[in-house]
Amino acid sequence: MSTPPPPDPQGPHPQGQFPPGQHPQGSYQPQGPYHGPYPQQGPYPPHQPYPGAWGQPFGTHPRQPPVNGVAIAAFVLGVFCLVPAVGLVLGLIALARIRKRGERGKGFAVAGSVLSSVGLALWVVFLSTGAAGDFWDGLRDAARGGGTAHALSTGQCFTTPSGSLQGVTYDIDEVPCEEEHDGEVFASFELPGGAFPGEGEVARAADERCYALQDTYAMDRWALPADVDVYHLTPTSQSWRTGDREITCLFGNTDERGTLTGSLRNDATRLDPDQHAYLAAELQLHLAMDEMPVAETVEEDLAAYRSWAARMSTALDRETGMLRGHSWPAAAERPVAGLVADLEAAQREWDRAAEAADADTYYEHLDNGFGLVEAESTVTARKALGLDTTPPVYEEDGGGAGEAPGREV
Repeated sequence: MSTPPPPDPQGPHPQGQFPPGQHPQGSYQPQGPYHGPYPQQGPYPPHQPYPGAWGQPFGTHPRQPPVNGVAIAAFVLGVFCLVPAVGLVLGLIALARIRKRGERGKGFAVAGSVLSSVGLALWVVFLSTGAAGDFWDGLRDAARGGGTAHALSTGQCFTTPSGSLQGVTYDIDEVPCEEEHDGEVFASFELPGGAFPGEGEVARAADERCYALQDTYAMDRWALPADVDVYHLTPTSQSWRTGDREITCLFGNTDERGTLTGSLRNDATRLDPDQHAYLAAELQLHLAMDEMPVAETVEEDLAAYRSWAARMSTALDRETGMLRGHSWPAAAERPVAGLVADLEAAQREWDRAAEAADADTYYEHLDNGFGLVEAESTVTARKALGLDTTPPVYEEDGGGAGEAPGREV
């Protein structure tokens, strides 16, 4: 049996009220001279319960501040390097707001700023080293249907897997021009901007300009093999939308199974000053010959042929003037002087052809003029200067002397 506790010396208390240090009915609280209420323990101030004390709840945790949204945005831009300058600015703004408002997200802001700084530095290098241009060139080449040939520079030679320049695409290998190759780039130019003019107009512009530019690269037409023709690489409607305006002009073999060996380049980089001066003078005549009327016979368009004869006379006058104005080496002085005499006689024949009243008279002076232009004196002068001595073959019908439509690849 249990012994009930002694009565409270202070007497009974109202129901539900208990003196300090005592517990409600059913709890055990020792009393007596040796069992009074427990004294305060530890360093806790009097009358303030320490955390977790019996009968007292744990203190509530303080509310955490929100994460700064700008810091998150800076981190995202820094990771993906989308707009590095914007990511850096947002990171700095986020750090300032976090310090001012006590928000969280400092790690995001710092990481975003650092990553954006690195991205910004890479963009600067990308733009300053020309890598951006290489990127867009690659994009344009892909839009053209491939073709690293579009990226080749003037004077470079290349081969294709099929050995043909038709349908040139990706697999092009640059090779030394001394080795066998399928194509040699001799020029490139840009078409004007605006809407895509159409494949036909692009091909026409390529024909016109590439044939004109070949003489700046291969000045000696006598040195061009008979089986060499002009080809060109042109923009497509797809690559035009990426900003592609470039046409690449190149030499290739007219036989798809044929190849080229050795560079066809004959310009100031390969010629001595005397050879260059001679070819520059002779070019005046070649350019005039290229303007032969489209009519196949003189009878069809006598007026056009008379006008062409006048242009031939003017070209011969320029050529002889340039030849007389240059100081030639001793070995070439007499051969060049003999050539000048023949060209002056040829000029007089072309003057008479320009004034011909009928086709028969025109033909007479035309034959005399061509005979003097192609006289042996030209071969002699070329031999003295160390140039090719095999005359080119000119077409005598319309469409231009020795000219054929360019080939698109």
